[in-house]
Amino acid sequence: MEAVVFDLDGVLVDSEQVWDEVRQAFALAHGGAWTPTATTDMQGMSTPEWADYLVSSVGVQLAPAAASDGVIAGMVERYESGPPVLPGAVSTVRSVAARYPVAIASSSPPVLIRSFLHATGLDELIQVALSSEDAGRGKPAPDVNLLAAAKLGVAAERCYAVEDSTNGLRAALAAGMTVFAVPNEHFPPDPAVLAQVSVLGSIVDLPDALA
Repeated sequence: MEAVVFDLDGVLVDSEQVWDEVRQAFALAHGGAWTPTATTDMQGMSTPEWADYLVSSVGVQLAPAAASDGVIAGMVERYESGPPVLPGAVSTVRSVAARYPVAIASSSPPVLIRSFLHATGLDELIQVALSSEDAGRGKPAPDVNLLAAAKLGVAAERCYAVEDSTNGLRAALAAGMTVFAVPNEHFPPDPAVLAQVSVLGSIVDLPDALA
C-alpha cells in the first residue's frame, strides 16, 4: 500500500451534526420541510447535488445556487472560531503522513477544507486536498477518491481510505481502496456496508491499524 486518503467531515472534523443543524435551520427558514431520510441522503453529496436535493426533495423555495450559498455561509459562520477538529485527528494525520503520502477527499466545499487545513497547520503537509466539487459526482460515487489517488500518483487499489458514513464507505469501496471506517455515533453507517471494511474505534487507532 502506498498512500492514505482521508475523508474530512466525521473523520477529522466533528461537523456532521453542524451540517445537519445548519441545513435544517436554513430549509425551515425558506419554506422546506425536513424529511426523515434527508440527513443521511445528503451525506457525501457534492455541493450542487445537496443544493438540488434541498430544493427538489426538502422543498426549499430558492434556486439551488442560492440554497448552497446560504448554507455554506452558515457553515463559514459556525467555523469562525475554528473548525470542530476531532480529538487526536491532527496528530493522527501527522503520524500517518510520516509513512505515507496523504490526501483529503471530501464532500465539503473548498472554503471549509481550506479553513480546516489552515486552522490545524496541515496545509503545509497535505498537498492534495479535494472537494467532490473538483471531481464531478459526490459520494457514493468514487470520483473524488479516484481523483485524489491520481493526484497523489498512486493507483486507487494501492490506497487506504478512511471514512465514517455509509455513502463515504461506498465511494471508497467503489474506488477499489482498502477501507477503514470510523463510524459516526450520531449517524451510524449501514451495518451491511460496515461488514465490508475494517472498523476502528477512533481515528487515533489508525496508525496502529496501518502497522
